[in-house]
Parts: sequence; C-alpha cells; structure tokens
Amino acid sequence: MTFLFTDIEGSTRRWESDPEEMRAALAAHDELLRLAVQAHGGWLFKHTGDGVCAAFSSARAAIDAAVQAQRKLELPVRMGVATGEAELRGEDYFGPTLNRAARIMGAGHGGQILVAASTASLVAGVDLVDLGEHRLRDLSGSTRLFQVAAVGLGSGFGPLRTLDAVPGNLPVQSTSFVGREVEVKDLVEVVRAHRLVTLTGVGGVGKTRLAMQVAAELVGEFPDGVWLVEFAPVGDPAAVPNVTATVMGVTAHTGTGVTDSLTRALSGRRLLLVLDNCEHVLDAVADLVEAILARTATVNVIATSREGLRVRAEHLWAVPSLDLGGGRASAAVELFVERARAVVAGFTLDEEPEAVAVEEICRRLDGIALAIELAAARMVSMSPQDVRDRLGDRFRLLSGSRRGLERHQTLRHAVGWSYDLLDDAERELLNRCSVFADGFDLAAATHISNSIDEYMVLDVLDSLVRKSLVTAVRVGGHARYGMLETIRQFAEEQLAPTSSIDEVRDCHAVYYAAQAVAHWEIWDGPQQRVAQHWVDVELANLRAGFRRATDRGDLATAASIAAHSTLIGWAQQRFEPVGWAEEILPAATDVDLSQLPRLYTAASVCCLTGPPEPGVSYAQTAVSLAADPRYDAFPVGWSSLWEALAQVCAGRLEQALEIFAGLAERSGAAHVAGRCGQTQTLALLGRSAEATAIAEETLAAAQRHANPFWVGYALYANGLAYCGPDPARALDIFYQGLAYSREHGLPFWEAHIARQAGRLEAVHGDLDRSLTMLDSAL
Repeated sequence: MTFLFTDIEGSTRRWESDPEEMRAALAAHDELLRLAVQAHGGWLFKHTGDGVCAAFSSARAAIDAAVQAQRKLELPVRMGVATGEAELRGEDYFGPTLNRAARIMGAGHGGQILVAASTASLVAGVDLVDLGEHRLRDLSGSTRLFQVAAVGLGSGFGPLRTLDAVPGNLPVQSTSFVGREVEVKDLVEVVRAHRLVTLTGVGGVGKTRLAMQVAAELVGEFPDGVWLVEFAPVGDPAAVPNVTATVMGVTAHTGTGVTDSLTRALSGRRLLLVLDNCEHVLDAVADLVEAILARTATVNVIATSREGLRVRAEHLWAVPSLDLGGGRASAAVELFVERARAVVAGFTLDEEPEAVAVEEICRRLDGIALAIELAAARMVSMSPQDVRDRLGDRFRLLSGSRRGLERHQTLRHAVGWSYDLLDDAERELLNRCSVFADGFDLAAATHISNSIDEYMVLDVLDSLVRKSLVTAVRVGGHARYGMLETIRQFAEEQLAPTSSIDEVRDCHAVYYAAQAVAHWEIWDGPQQRVAQHWVDVELANLRAGFRRATDRGDLATAASIAAHSTLIGWAQQRFEPVGWAEEILPAATDVDLSQLPRLYTAASVCCLTGPPEPGVSYAQTAVSLAADPRYDAFPVGWSSLWEALAQVCAGRLEQALEIFAGLAERSGAAHVAGRCGQTQTLALLGRSAEATAIAEETLAAAQRHANPFWVGYALYANGLAYCGPDPARALDIFYQGLAYSREHGLPFWEAHIARQAGRLEAVHGDLDRSLTMLDSAL
C-alpha cells in the first residue's frame, strides 16, 4: 500500500488567532482532500486533528492526489508519501510504513510534498527532486527523501525538519520504536510545559527509548540541539559534571569549576539535555540539574531514573509497562512480533496456539519491554509455547549473548542493577514482601517484617516505591502495594537461600488466617461490605496462605482461611475457597480439629456450585458437631441455614421450610435468615398468600439488623412472594432489589434478582428488558 499523510503547518497559531476563520478554512481543506483522494481511487481512512491519512493501491495515484489537492489548498499543508506493507484492522491501518509516512510529512513545510524512496522507485513520469539521505524522528537509520516538483507547486523551501538539521548526538537506533504513541504525544506537551521532566520506572521498562523518542519529536524546537548524556558507565558521582561537559564540548576555565563553566556555556542557548540512567549517581545529577536550571533560562532537561531527582520544579512521569489490554493488537504483542521477525523472518501469529502463547508471555512478563525483547530473541531456537512454559525460571531463560550495556544483557542484570542500589533495610523488606500474592497493605507489610514500628516500614516502602521496585495504588481509599511479577520473583530468589524463608512464609499464612477470622466477625453487621471487599482483594494471598499451611500440615491455619473465606466470599460470587474446605476435610476429620463444624459448614456451600447432596450431608454433619462443646462452631444458626439452603438446591422444599421456621424462632441473624428463607420457600412452594403475609415483616427485620446482605435476601424473597399474585409489584420489588444490590456491592443477589426479573419480564413485560436482565444475570 502507499500512504499519504497531511498536516496543516502552524494550525495551533491559526486556531488561536481566528477560530471562526480557521473552522471555515478547515472544512474547505477537508472537502478538497476528500475529493482528491476519491478521484484517484484512494481511501481516506482517518482524520488526525488538522490532517488526514489516506491509503492507495497505486503509488502514482497517491502522488497525483497529493498534487491535485496541493494546487487547490489555501492553507499551508505539508504532505508525506511512503509505500510498504501494512495491516488492516477494522477501519484503520497499522505498521511501520504508516509511522514512516507520518515522519516524512513532519519533516516538510507547508505546500511541500515529500516522498520516500520506497515510493519514488515505483513511479515514472513524475518530476522528483532528490533531497538526499535524512534521519527522521523515528531514530532508526536514515531515509532517502524526494520532493515532488510540478506546475502549481511551491519551491525553495527551507531545510527539512529532520535530526540532521540541528546539532545534537541522539544515536541511530538499530530497532524501530513500537507502541507508546500516546505517551510520546503527552510527554512532548509535558516537556514543553516543564523544564525538568524525570521518567521513572522499573529497569527494562523502556525509559531510555521513550526519552529519546520524545527528544527526537522536539528537535525542531531546540535550535542549539538535543544532547544525550549517558551516566550508566559512570561509577564516580564526582565525574557527573565532567561527563556532561565533555558531551557538550565545554572545557573548564582556569580557576572555575566544571559546573560553573558548563552553566556559563549553556546560558542563552536553547537546547534539550537528555540525562540517562541517573539512579546510581542521583545526588550528583540532582546538584548539576539544579545549577543548570537556576543559571539558565532556555535549557530543558529530560532525565531517566529508577526514582526522581527530588529537585524543585521536577515533574515526575512514571513510565508504565507496555499496554497488554488489546490482546493481539496490544503494544506488548506488537513489540514481541517485530523483534521475533528480526531473528525469524517468517514469524507470524497466524496459528491460534502461538498467538495465545505470545499474549501470555507478554502478560507474565508484566509488559516490560526488555523482557519481551529477550523472550522474542528466543524464537530463533524455540516456539512461543516453549518460552511460555519456562517462564517460571525467567532469569535463566531470558539471558544469552545480547551485546550492549551489561545491565541490559539479561533480565537478571536489569533487575539486579536496581536491587544492588538498595540499602540493607530496603533489600530485607523487598525480599520479605515477595511472599505476597497480588499485593499487600501497610499492616500486612509491617507484620511480615517482624516490626512493631509501622512508620519505619512506611518509610522503607516509600523509598521502594520511589525506586520503582514497589508499586502503590489506591484501593477503597487506602494505599495498596505490589510488585511486578518479575521483581517479585527476583526478590523471592534472594530470600529463598536464607534461613528466613520458612519463617516468612509461615508468618504470611498465619497472618491471613487471623485476618480471615477478624473480617468474618465484622461481616454480619453494617461493615459487611468491608469484609467482602477484603476477601475480593486478598483472594490471591488467602490462596497462597492456604497452600502454605496445607503443605506444612498446619491444618488449623488452613481451616481458618478456608472456612472464613468461604462464608464471606460466597456473597461476592467467590466460590474457590469452598474447594479448599472440601480438600482438607478428610485430614481435619482424622485429627478431630476443633474447627470441624466451621469447616463442614463452609464445605456445604458446594451446593451452589455442583450437585447439592454433598452440601446437605456436610451441613447436617456441621449441625450435629455444633452441639458438642469440644468444637468451635460458627455462631448459632449458620450450619442450620446452610442445611436449609442445600435442601432448597436439592428440591426438598418442605424440609427446608421446616429448618427456616426453626431459625425464625431465634434472635439476631438467625431470625433474619429464617424469615428470608421462609418467604422464599413458601413462594417456591406456590403458597403465595402465606409468603406475602410475612413479606413486609421479613424486610423490616432485615433492615433492623442493618446488614445489607440480609436486606438483599429479603428483597429477593419478597419479589418471589409477589410473582404469582401481583407480577407488576414483584417487578417493582425486583428492580428495587437490583438497585440496592448494585449500590451495596452484592453480586450474588444482583445475579439472582436479575434472573427472576428477566423471567417475569419475558412473560408479563418487556422482552428487550428481559434480555437485558438475563444477560446481566449471566
């Protein structure tokens, strides 16, 4: 395909000076380009602000369309044309050819048509002026450019806006820049607005490449150049000013320090400094940058570092991992494929198993660019499935003969570079926190560190977050910490050979067992949602704690996690812990564990996920054990409630009704649960008059008890009660229940109420709404 990219030169200034005139001119511009593209068999597939992108099957047609439009356009429009392969996804094209066309366009001036050599070689009868080799802003080598000359077109344009046109030392890159187009665009604006921007992030995430790409985009705005200063090889902080001065060609004057000489030389010059890999000489770089910013007015700085420089006026920009959300179309997968093709020319994702494996590789490597590139390099001798299956030992797998800086030769080097810069307290906490699965909070980190000083742990965590080795996000109004899996595995490797490993893992399991009990105790009350949210967030840690306790034969700890996680989590549709309870029941029974009634009650929840009979049996055993003072049972009523629910699932409604009636004679949660169950079961038995007679009192009892879960149950039961005698009222109640369940985070009742509302709408109401409800239930 041949692509034509256009853009209006100076459009921002025109919009600011006369927006109405610009709006009218832009409309005429768009129509002229549309007609020109259409007249030559092209497809205008995208508008980009004040420009367009068009695709042609003929290189000559693209040039002819550009000439026709350029002759009639009143606005100064620059155009770029390039030919090559591209991938059509929906209504858009993707691939390096489009990037190249955009770069060629950006190098030109208003009224100018620039053509790549790939296009020039395919056309005849077109007057092309050879402009020679130029380095475009994609940094990957040079491109031969031509200018279209024709009657009615301008000539005598200024120098092209390429990397050759200004001083500087940005290196040629051997590989293309993939993904991060949005980040580049945003960062360009940030650098324009702030004199110091520091890109932070974990080693290998792509800070350096992103910084250089942003610098390349800004070349035209810094007439005195863009200069890269690389600090990775610098071992002595005192050498930082000297290294910078050498790059800039500055020699210290006699009797004047290097920093003073450098700042004097930079004063009045409009340039951009890219200071790369500052973390190991952080204070020295910070001192130098402070001096430059204080003594110059027109020098901008982009720094890359694992952590910020902590200089006044610094703007921090955390570089994220490559996007994984688009599956096969994500930036992470695109990078893998492109780098794999560098070693295996015919590499594709045409086969489903390979595509799935590559997506999983990128996800498990946390979207870290270096790790993905190292994995892609393995395609020379392995398949994607082979690599995926060996990521458990990623630090041995992702190594090899890659040349370059030692810290980028292997994944272990990249992570080890950051790890070696930590102090003892930071290493100790990072290692211990590697036992967490899917994040942790401050209380958990304090417990695992064996510290009683939460503020001391907070200070260390703060430092690890600044160094990009620990992440921090806000969840439910509180900070939650985590590690990329690559960092976690590295820290776990450091912990494994020490004598602390077993103690830390046991401590983790015991902590989550205690927390499961504590959160169960607040579940049956106004804070019920807090407990449910906790299980939702901590499920991975609960799983890890359960597995550790089971493997160590610590049945008491395993039972505490399994039983209480189940009873909290089922309301969140979290049924995995039910399987944990069933798994350890035989061993717990053999040792006559005191928690057996709780464990059997939890196991009975299996009636919701499979055949109900085992649930009935488990619940009946729990009820019988609860009467024995030797055992620690759930509060009165819970085992009986689950026996009744299991009987409902088994279709034995009369037996269930009898149990619910017994519960309703009790007080507290047992009374509320019994009333809800009575109302529900009477309705299911077709005894609507009896169900509606107690429905209002059921809802009132649930509301008095103040646990949202029981209110949701009462609304569900009330809706069932009125399904027969008054379907319209039943629907009103169901929609109240649906709104209430969504407001209070009750997915179990949301699903069940939506199902019943969908059934009722299908018979008595709106079929479209019925489909919506049933879809919601699914």
